[in-house]
Amino acid sequence: MFTSGFKFFFGIGVALATAGVLYGYTSGGNHVGPISLGWKGGVGEHVGYGVLVGLGVSAIGIALTLITFRDADPADQADYMGVDDIAPTLPVTPSHWPIIGAFAVATMAVGLVLNTAIFIAGLVAAGLVSFSWTMDAWADRATGDPEANRALRNRIMAPIEIPAAGGAAVAVGVLAISRVLLNASKLGAVVVAGVVAVVILGIAILAANESLKIGKNAVAGLAVVVAVAVLGGGIWAAVDGEREFHEHEVHGVTDESQSDETEVHDEDGDADESHAEDGDENDAEHTDGDNDGE
Repeated sequence: MFTSGFKFFFGIGVALATAGVLYGYTSGGNHVGPISLGWKGGVGEHVGYGVLVGLGVSAIGIALTLITFRDADPADQADYMGVDDIAPTLPVTPSHWPIIGAFAVATMAVGLVLNTAIFIAGLVAAGLVSFSWTMDAWADRATGDPEANRALRNRIMAPIEIPAAGGAAVAVGVLAISRVLLNASKLGAVVVAGVVAVVILGIAILAANESLKIGKNAVAGLAVVVAVAVLGGGIWAAVDGEREFHEHEVHGVTDESQSDETEVHDEDGDADESHAEDGDENDAEHTDGDNDGE
Protein backbone atom coordinates (compact mmCIF):
# COMPACT_ATOMS: atom_id res chain seq x y z
CA MET A 1 0.00 0.00 0.00
CA PHE A 2 1.45 3.32 -1.10
CA THR A 3 1.07 6.18 1.35
CA SER A 4 -0.08 9.67 0.40
CA GLY A 5 3.33 11.22 1.08
CA PHE A 6 5.03 8.65 -1.15
CA LYS A 7 2.61 9.30 -4.00
CA PHE A 8 3.08 13.06 -3.76
CA PHE A 9 6.89 13.16 -3.69
CA PHE A 10 7.35 10.26 -6.09
CA GLY A 11 5.15 12.02 -8.65
CA ILE A 12 7.13 15.25 -8.27
CA GLY A 13 10.40 13.35 -8.58
CA VAL A 14 9.37 11.54 -11.76
CA ALA A 15 8.12 14.80 -13.29
CA LEU A 16 11.38 16.64 -12.51
CA ALA A 17 13.55 13.78 -13.76
CA THR A 18 11.54 13.60 -16.99
CA ALA A 19 11.83 17.35 -17.44
CA GLY A 20 15.59 17.05 -16.97
CA VAL A 21 15.89 14.38 -19.64
CA LEU A 22 13.81 16.38 -22.10
CA TYR A 23 15.84 19.52 -21.34
CA GLY A 24 19.02 17.58 -21.98
CA TYR A 25 17.92 16.45 -25.41
CA THR A 26 16.57 19.86 -26.43
CA SER A 27 19.74 21.68 -25.28
CA GLY A 28 22.23 19.57 -27.26
CA GLY A 29 22.23 16.09 -25.72
CA ASN A 30 22.75 13.08 -27.95
CA HIS A 31 22.44 9.30 -27.94
CA VAL A 32 21.46 8.06 -24.46
CA GLY A 33 23.46 10.69 -22.59
CA PRO A 34 20.54 12.41 -20.79
CA ILE A 35 19.09 9.04 -19.78
CA SER A 36 22.39 7.57 -18.60
CA LEU A 37 23.50 10.78 -16.79
CA GLY A 38 26.21 11.39 -19.39
CA TRP A 39 27.66 7.89 -19.42
CA LYS A 40 26.90 7.32 -23.13
CA GLY A 41 26.70 10.65 -24.90
CA GLY A 42 26.24 14.32 -24.02
CA VAL A 43 23.64 15.75 -21.66
CA GLY A 44 23.29 19.20 -23.27
CA GLU A 45 23.37 22.27 -21.04
CA HIS A 46 24.89 21.02 -17.80
CA VAL A 47 23.48 23.46 -15.22
CA GLY A 48 19.79 23.17 -16.09
CA TYR A 49 20.06 19.42 -16.63
CA GLY A 50 21.85 18.93 -13.31
CA VAL A 51 19.36 21.03 -11.34
CA LEU A 52 16.30 19.27 -12.73
CA VAL A 53 17.69 15.76 -12.39
CA GLY A 54 19.09 16.50 -8.92
CA LEU A 55 15.76 17.77 -7.65
CA GLY A 56 14.00 14.77 -9.16
CA VAL A 57 16.36 12.30 -7.46
CA SER A 58 15.97 14.15 -4.13
CA ALA A 59 12.17 14.01 -4.34
CA ILE A 60 12.24 10.29 -5.11
CA GLY A 61 14.56 9.76 -2.14
CA ILE A 62 12.10 11.56 0.14
CA ALA A 63 9.28 9.42 -1.24
CA LEU A 64 11.17 6.21 -0.45
CA THR A 65 11.90 7.46 3.06
CA LEU A 66 8.24 8.26 3.67
CA ILE A 67 7.01 4.86 2.52
CA THR A 68 9.65 3.16 4.65
CA PHE A 69 8.36 4.87 7.80
CA ARG A 70 4.72 4.79 6.60
CA ASP A 71 4.36 8.60 6.73
CA ALA A 72 4.82 8.41 10.53
CA ASP A 73 1.20 7.27 10.87
CA PRO A 74 0.82 5.14 14.04
CA ALA A 75 -1.91 2.94 12.55
CA ASP A 76 0.09 2.20 9.40
CA GLN A 77 3.23 1.62 11.42
CA ALA A 78 1.45 -0.79 13.75
CA ASP A 79 0.03 -2.72 10.80
CA TYR A 80 3.42 -2.76 9.08
CA MET A 81 5.22 -3.98 12.24
CA GLY A 82 2.51 -6.51 13.10
CA VAL A 83 1.64 -5.09 16.54
CA ASP A 84 -1.61 -3.86 18.04
CA ASP A 85 -0.47 -0.38 19.03
CA ILE A 86 2.54 1.93 18.79
CA ALA A 87 3.88 3.51 21.95
CA PRO A 88 3.02 7.22 22.06
CA THR A 89 5.77 9.65 21.15
CA LEU A 90 6.63 12.38 23.61
CA PRO A 91 6.08 15.92 22.35
CA VAL A 92 9.16 17.85 21.28
CA THR A 93 10.13 20.60 23.71
CA PRO A 94 10.15 24.21 22.43
CA SER A 95 13.48 25.33 21.02
CA HIS A 96 15.08 28.68 20.24
CA TRP A 97 17.54 27.18 17.78
CA PRO A 98 15.42 27.92 14.68
CA ILE A 99 15.66 31.66 15.44
CA ILE A 100 19.42 31.50 15.99
CA GLY A 101 19.78 29.36 12.88
CA ALA A 102 17.94 32.02 10.87
CA PHE A 103 20.42 34.60 12.19
CA ALA A 104 23.31 32.37 11.11
CA VAL A 105 21.92 31.86 7.60
CA ALA A 106 21.28 35.61 7.24
CA THR A 107 24.85 36.32 8.37
CA MET A 108 26.18 33.90 5.76
CA ALA A 109 24.11 35.60 3.04
CA VAL A 110 25.37 39.05 4.07
CA GLY A 111 28.94 37.75 4.23
CA LEU A 112 28.75 36.52 0.64
CA VAL A 113 28.14 40.14 -0.39
CA LEU A 114 30.25 42.12 2.06
CA ASN A 115 33.13 40.18 3.59
CA THR A 116 34.53 36.67 3.75
CA ALA A 117 35.06 36.92 7.51
CA ILE A 118 31.35 37.58 8.06
CA PHE A 119 30.47 34.56 5.92
CA ILE A 120 32.83 32.35 7.93
CA ALA A 121 31.32 33.61 11.20
CA GLY A 122 27.83 32.75 9.94
CA LEU A 123 29.03 29.33 8.79
CA VAL A 124 30.53 28.57 12.21
CA ALA A 125 27.32 29.73 13.92
CA ALA A 126 25.24 27.50 11.63
CA GLY A 127 27.42 24.52 12.49
CA LEU A 128 27.05 25.13 16.23
CA VAL A 129 23.28 25.51 15.87
CA SER A 130 23.06 22.24 13.95
CA PHE A 131 25.02 20.41 16.64
CA SER A 132 22.99 21.85 19.54
CA TRP A 133 19.69 21.24 17.77
CA THR A 134 20.69 17.62 17.18
CA MET A 135 21.46 17.22 20.88
CA ASP A 136 18.02 18.61 21.72
CA ALA A 137 16.36 16.05 19.46
CA TRP A 138 18.39 13.27 21.06
CA ALA A 139 17.60 14.39 24.60
CA ASP A 140 13.84 14.56 23.90
CA ARG A 141 13.85 10.82 23.26
CA ALA A 142 16.45 9.71 25.79
CA THR A 143 13.93 8.70 28.48
CA GLY A 144 10.22 8.93 29.15
CA ASP A 145 10.64 11.78 31.66
CA PRO A 146 10.90 15.30 30.13
CA GLU A 147 12.59 16.68 33.26
CA ALA A 148 15.22 13.97 33.21
CA ASN A 149 15.78 14.56 29.50
CA ARG A 150 16.30 18.29 30.08
CA ALA A 151 18.71 17.65 32.95
CA LEU A 152 20.67 15.15 30.87
CA ARG A 153 20.91 17.55 27.96
CA ASN A 154 22.04 20.47 30.14
CA ARG A 155 24.63 18.34 31.90
CA ILE A 156 26.30 17.56 28.56
CA MET A 157 25.81 20.81 26.63
CA ALA A 158 25.80 23.60 29.23
CA PRO A 159 29.62 23.57 29.77
CA ILE A 160 30.04 24.03 26.01
CA GLU A 161 27.14 26.29 25.08
CA ILE A 162 27.37 28.91 27.83
CA PRO A 163 31.00 29.99 27.14
CA ALA A 164 30.51 29.71 23.37
CA ALA A 165 27.27 31.72 23.40
CA GLY A 166 28.75 34.39 25.69
CA GLY A 167 31.88 34.77 23.58
CA ALA A 168 29.90 34.89 20.33
CA ALA A 169 27.44 37.47 21.72
CA VAL A 170 30.27 39.71 22.94
CA ALA A 171 32.24 39.40 19.71
CA VAL A 172 29.28 40.06 17.41
CA GLY A 173 27.95 42.86 19.62
CA VAL A 174 31.29 44.64 19.86
CA LEU A 175 31.90 44.30 16.11
CA ALA A 176 28.43 45.57 15.16
CA ILE A 177 28.44 48.48 17.62
CA SER A 178 31.96 49.49 16.58
CA ARG A 179 30.79 49.76 12.96
CA VAL A 180 27.93 52.01 14.08
CA LEU A 181 30.23 54.22 16.16
CA LEU A 182 32.71 54.58 13.29
CA ASN A 183 29.88 55.52 10.94
CA ALA A 184 28.18 58.07 13.20
CA SER A 185 29.35 61.62 13.87
CA LYS A 186 31.21 62.56 17.06
CA LEU A 187 28.05 63.53 18.91
CA GLY A 188 26.10 60.63 17.39
CA ALA A 189 28.72 58.13 18.57
CA VAL A 190 28.36 59.43 22.13
CA VAL A 191 24.57 59.13 21.95
CA VAL A 192 24.72 55.60 20.52
CA ALA A 193 27.16 54.45 23.21
CA GLY A 194 24.93 55.89 25.93
CA VAL A 195 21.77 54.27 24.56
CA VAL A 196 23.49 50.88 24.26
CA ALA A 197 24.72 51.07 27.85
CA VAL A 198 21.25 51.98 29.14
CA VAL A 199 19.59 49.15 27.17
CA ILE A 200 22.06 46.54 28.46
CA LEU A 201 21.59 47.74 32.04
CA GLY A 202 17.79 47.69 31.64
CA ILE A 203 17.71 44.13 30.29
CA ALA A 204 19.98 42.97 33.12
CA ILE A 205 17.68 44.58 35.72
CA LEU A 206 14.58 42.98 34.17
CA ALA A 207 16.22 39.57 34.09
CA ALA A 208 17.49 39.74 37.69
CA ASN A 209 14.54 41.39 39.44
CA GLU A 210 11.80 38.86 40.19
CA SER A 211 9.51 41.42 41.84
CA LEU A 212 8.71 43.04 38.48
CA LYS A 213 6.79 39.89 37.50
CA ILE A 214 8.11 39.87 33.94
CA GLY A 215 8.34 36.44 32.41
CA LYS A 216 11.54 35.00 31.03
CA ASN A 217 9.94 34.73 27.61
CA ALA A 218 9.28 38.49 27.56
CA VAL A 219 12.87 39.24 28.56
CA ALA A 220 14.14 36.80 25.94
CA GLY A 221 11.92 38.43 23.30
CA LEU A 222 13.26 41.88 24.24
CA ALA A 223 16.81 40.57 24.00
CA VAL A 224 16.07 39.17 20.53
CA VAL A 225 14.68 42.55 19.40
CA VAL A 226 17.79 44.32 20.68
CA ALA A 227 20.04 41.74 19.01
CA VAL A 228 18.25 42.24 15.69
CA ALA A 229 18.58 46.02 16.01
CA VAL A 230 22.30 45.82 16.83
CA LEU A 231 23.03 43.34 14.05
CA GLY A 232 20.99 45.30 11.51
CA GLY A 233 22.65 48.57 12.52
CA GLY A 234 26.09 47.01 12.28
CA ILE A 235 25.39 45.64 8.80
CA TRP A 236 24.00 48.98 7.60
CA ALA A 237 26.99 50.87 9.02
CA ALA A 238 29.43 48.42 7.43
CA VAL A 239 27.76 48.89 4.04
CA ASP A 240 27.63 52.69 4.37
CA GLY A 241 31.28 52.91 5.46
CA GLU A 242 33.17 54.89 8.06
CA ARG A 243 32.95 58.65 8.47
CA GLU A 244 35.80 60.85 7.29
CA PHE A 245 38.52 61.29 9.88
CA HIS A 246 40.89 64.31 9.90
CA GLU A 247 44.44 64.23 11.22
CA HIS A 248 45.06 66.24 14.36
CA GLU A 249 47.65 69.07 14.29
CA VAL A 250 50.73 68.66 16.50
CA HIS A 251 51.78 71.90 18.32
CA GLY A 252 49.73 73.92 15.88
CA VAL A 253 51.81 72.85 12.88
CA THR A 254 51.20 69.86 10.67
CA ASP A 255 53.72 68.00 8.58
CA GLU A 256 52.25 69.47 5.40
CA SER A 257 52.60 73.04 6.70
CA GLN A 258 56.18 72.32 7.74
CA SER A 259 57.00 71.01 4.29
CA ASP A 260 55.29 74.04 2.72
CA GLU A 261 57.34 76.40 4.89
CA THR A 262 60.53 74.55 3.98
CA GLU A 263 59.71 74.91 0.29
CA VAL A 264 59.00 78.63 0.76
CA HIS A 265 62.33 79.14 2.53
CA ASP A 266 64.13 77.25 -0.21
CA GLU A 267 62.46 79.42 -2.84
CA ASP A 268 63.40 82.57 -0.92
CA GLY A 269 66.99 81.38 -0.70
CA ASP A 270 67.08 80.71 -4.42
CA ALA A 271 65.61 84.17 -5.07
CA ASP A 272 68.26 85.80 -2.86
CA GLU A 273 71.00 83.93 -4.67
CA SER A 274 69.61 85.00 -8.05
CA HIS A 275 69.45 88.64 -6.88
CA ALA A 276 73.02 88.43 -5.65
CA GLU A 277 74.18 87.04 -8.98
CA ASP A 278 72.29 89.80 -10.83
CA GLY A 279 73.94 92.39 -8.58
CA ASP A 280 77.37 91.00 -9.27
CA GLU A 281 76.75 91.11 -13.00
CA ASN A 282 75.52 94.72 -12.80
CA ASP A 283 78.61 95.74 -10.82
CA ALA A 284 80.84 94.08 -13.39
CA GLU A 285 79.07 95.94 -16.21
CA HIS A 286 79.46 99.29 -14.43
CA THR A 287 83.16 98.59 -13.90
CA ASP A 288 83.64 97.80 -17.58
CA GLY A 289 81.80 101.03 -18.52
CA ASP A 290 84.07 103.12 -16.30
CA ASN A 291 87.15 101.55 -17.79
CA ASP A 292 85.93 102.33 -21.31
CA GLY A 293 85.23 105.96 -20.38
CA GLU A 294 88.79 106.40 -19.12
